[in-house]
Amino acid sequence: MNSIESIDEAKIQAYIKQNNLTMTKDPSGFYYQIVEQGTGDVMLNKDSVFYDFNIKSLSGVEYQKKSTISNFGNYLGYITPSPYRIALTNLKRGGSVKVIFPSYLAFGKNGSGNIPSNEVLISEISTYTQKTQWELDDVKIKAFLSAKGITAIKDPSRVYYQVLTPGTGTDVIDQNSTLVVKYTGRTLDGTVFDSNNSYTTTLTGVIAGWGKVLPLFKSGAKIRLFIPSDLGYGVAGNGTAIPGNSILDFDIEIVSVTN
Repeated sequence: MNSIESIDEAKIQAYIKQNNLTMTKDPSGFYYQIVEQGTGDVMLNKDSVFYDFNIKSLSGVEYQKKSTISNFGNYLGYITPSPYRIALTNLKRGGSVKVIFPSYLAFGKNGSGNIPSNEVLISEISTYTQKTQWELDDVKIKAFLSAKGITAIKDPSRVYYQVLTPGTGTDVIDQNSTLVVKYTGRTLDGTVFDSNNSYTTTLTGVIAGWGKVLPLFKSGAKIRLFIPSDLGYGVAGNGTAIPGNSILDFDIEIVSVTN
């Protein structure tokens, strides 16, 4: 009876041959191929690395897509599973690498979620050149604004805002002001995750990105905010609708201000 190791090896060798790939076999049993070497710094185990990845079966069944609205981040030395970490040490920031996992280095006989037992997996992991999440978010926001033809102002807090209607109220907004606002919140792919036509709050009850910019305006103002993830829901995100490290896009109307 063939071992799972030999069965996986035969599957991988057949896939590599069929697709004319040139891959390196790591002593632990996985295969990798550098797709892009990258042009940034060499990544060390102590370095924060920001990345995204997909996961497919050798037959092309897609189990995870690269995200269009968020990304992963960790110290290189803590990235799991270990084949990712080992493969990434051969790259510079901005590089990407294709990895084939034999099932015993992936999810084994138990599988995981929609991944069946003893499934050999192929994944491409891509890294970003930026060394901090806030720098990466800023690049993503500027790219989004450019692609959509939106002219926005960058606040010192790193929130970008577009003034749609300036507002004509007289009350100055501060931490103690009671606000009534209308808003719609989206991720950068346009998916609405929340909206409210009459939300009453103070600045202590909202995400930091709102608190940074709303004091610039008066009642009657209509604005659009593009909020970097650390001033939104950060690395934890907020449920399935807002993954960790998500930039937020809000339309806000300040209906009234009471001091």
